Amino acid sequence: MKKISFLLIVLLSQIDKVNAQAPADRNVVMEFFQNMQYEDAITYLLATQKTDSLNLQTLGYLGYAYYMDDDMTNANKYYQKMLDIDSNNISANQYFSNFYNNSDPDKACIYTHRLINSNPQKAIYYRKMGDLLKRINQKDSAFVYYEQAFRLQPSDSKNGGALADLLIDQKNYERADSIIDAGLVRDSLNINFLRLRIRSSYEVGAYQNVIIPGEILIRLGVGSSTTFTQIVLSYYNLKLYSDCIRVCDILGEKGMAGESIFYYEAKSYAKLREFDKSNELLKTCLGLAISNTAEYYYHALGDNYEEMKQYKKAIAHYDTAYYLFKNPLMLYDCGRILDGNLKNVEAAKKYYTKYILLAKPASTDEKKAYEYIRRKYGRN
Repeated sequence: MKKISFLLIVLLSQIDKVNAQAPADRNVVMEFFQNMQYEDAITYLLATQKTDSLNLQTLGYLGYAYYMDDDMTNANKYYQKMLDIDSNNISANQYFSNFYNNSDPDKACIYTHRLINSNPQKAIYYRKMGDLLKRINQKDSAFVYYEQAFRLQPSDSKNGGALADLLIDQKNYERADSIIDAGLVRDSLNINFLRLRIRSSYEVGAYQNVIIPGEILIRLGVGSSTTFTQIVLSYYNLKLYSDCIRVCDILGEKGMAGESIFYYEAKSYAKLREFDKSNELLKTCLGLAISNTAEYYYHALGDNYEEMKQYKKAIAHYDTAYYLFKNPLMLYDCGRILDGNLKNVEAAKKYYTKYILLAKPASTDEKKAYEYIRRKYGRN
């Protein structure tokens, strides 16, 4: 069911500022709106508009009625007529700021800027401008507006959250944390501040500080896949593998576990030497995986089978990973097991030879391994 929107509230607040006497009976119009009789309201307003075609109140009522009747063409027409009469009209600029919010942020900025000029002490307009500028990747400019919104109304969690989020983007964790901490003092269950606390702590490697807000979000059953992954990874990086598994299981039960959650649960089981459970989860990952991540799961399965001394299965998974994703390191791993564990030098040589032809070693360890293999098996 449609509700009377913020546009109508703004419109009603402007009635006393209209100089001309409105031909429309406000009580009649409000009754139409409250009963959601927008077509009847339009018929009535079009008739009354004939007595004063430039009356801002009537034009605003018409714009709102058409908007609520899902007739954007006519809604735009009447709100534009209001701007033609008064370019700083609050309800019309509010309408177009919202109308272009998603489809044309640059255009929405024009109307939002007018709202700021007309209401320089209203924090919500500065935050709206910040949101628009951030969306078009003008983060330095967005910061200026978020800063002003926060100065005007620091107790509004939306202002603090928007500014803290951008401060984290700028790696200014100290100031971001001060805003987040103050917000959580006011409301310890604020979802956005809990999310930001997790993000800030995770990015600086303070994994222990992720745990408490993370457990709260898990208990509340809210959060994004990124946030949940940061919680799980924090337990994993703290080597709290049983807790990592516990959290992954909870997320799974709540239907909030994605590919990465199953992956780190599998890695945790591997760390606890429970390879069979790890492999089952990795196979689940493979069923969910998109092409650019499936390689990790095949490689992890290979690692597990190698730890279990099931070398042929390990080679099969490394070989599959190479076949699908063409990473030469998979060839090296196959050769390494054949050479070092299965003592099959001839088979190892085939993998190593192909590895030498295709490899582009980047890390120091890989360069050392490459040079060793090249000297031993390479063709001069």
